[in-house]
Amino acid sequence: MKSFYYYLSALVLATFLVVSCKPQATAPKATTDTDITGKTWKLTELYGKPVHAKNPKGNPYFKLDMKEMRYQGNAGCNGLGGTFEIKPEVMRIKFNQGMSTMMACEDLDIENQFTKAILAADNYSVNGNTLTLNKAKMAPLAKFVLE
Repeated sequence: MKSFYYYLSALVLATFLVVSCKPQATAPKATTDTDITGKTWKLTELYGKPVHAKNPKGNPYFKLDMKEMRYQGNAGCNGLGGTFEIKPEVMRIKFNQGMSTMMACEDLDIENQFTKAILAADNYSVNGNTLTLNKAKMAPLAKFVLE
């Protein structure tokens, strides 16, 4: 009887060692909702103040294209675009000076501030459907919502 328990214990120990040494299947990575690319981001706030465009259809927005590494959008009246660099794992972003159309517009103040804000941004944060562009640890430059 003693040898039976000895062999049973040895079998349990061997089974435990085999199971614990076996490579474990890794769970697929959960998709994060911090991916800001391929989405249209509509401006809601600039330098801490809500944005009220005179023409609601001319509300500033931008979109990031990871395939071409380009951004495109509208500053309110004029279109804008250029290249960008992003490090999503540390939420860093840099918009490079690009091109813009040069139409005469009624309200260039929002447009100029919007352009300055995206060019000054060096990092971002995402909270639900809200994207915030930031410069270092200062107050947010601009806030956007998913369109």
